[in-house]
Amino acid sequence: MQQYDSLTIALEEGLATVTINNGKVNAIDTRLSEDLLAAFTALEEDQDVSGVVLAGRPGCFCAGLDIKHMATFTDETLRKFWHANLGAIAAMVRLSKPYVAAITGFAPAGGTVLALTADYRVMAIGPKHTMGMNEFNMSLQIPELYADLITYHRGEHAGWVDVQQATMYHAEAAVAAGLANEAVAEDEVLERATRYCRKLMNVYAPVYATTKRYQRRKLLERVNRDIPAQVDEISRNLDDPRFKMMLEMFVASLKK
Repeated sequence: MQQYDSLTIALEEGLATVTINNGKVNAIDTRLSEDLLAAFTALEEDQDVSGVVLAGRPGCFCAGLDIKHMATFTDETLRKFWHANLGAIAAMVRLSKPYVAAITGFAPAGGTVLALTADYRVMAIGPKHTMGMNEFNMSLQIPELYADLITYHRGEHAGWVDVQQATMYHAEAAVAAGLANEAVAEDEVLERATRYCRKLMNVYAPVYATTKRYQRRKLLERVNRDIPAQVDEISRNLDDPRFKMMLEMFVASLKK
């Protein structure tokens, strides 16, 4: 299979395991966004692939957006990132094959969004393993497509309250909230996600793909919107001088 800088992909008996491997905390930068877009586009077309599991390393699924990376953006590099990132999210949601997220560790904000693209989510139990939308802790604008995903899974009102309160869920609470489907020990996450995906792979592929499209019609409508227009709006939002100042202060605090 194709090689990627920030992902490893292993194919075994029709199941592709995509493992995020992008620095210490698997933060989302331009490279990872471009790799996810390319990988999921290829996985959709690959006739040898019947199902996909997305995983992180033990203890770390994905730490969300790379804020240090964002702080270096020009308008050109900002647009490059968001075109790739939103395109990747759309490609992951559109995947017609069985697709399970193995949430192997912490997955805040953008990490939650990656997990929510999957058909089913298995999450590791642990004190540091949380998911949820915590962007308001630093007054960070949530892109519309990210908001659409949390709204689809939590409902409009509950999702909005989660965002207001920057609520982070441990595994059992994430299951209760509908963000995850199972909570298991960290060393069991990948095996359980793989087993569940193989169960889904037993369904006749055209039946699975068509029914998945029917069941996720509203979500597909949300991702099938004009990405350049969304990028334009993100660019306007992030061009605010006060936001730029807060971003610089946040990055400076990380260096202390």
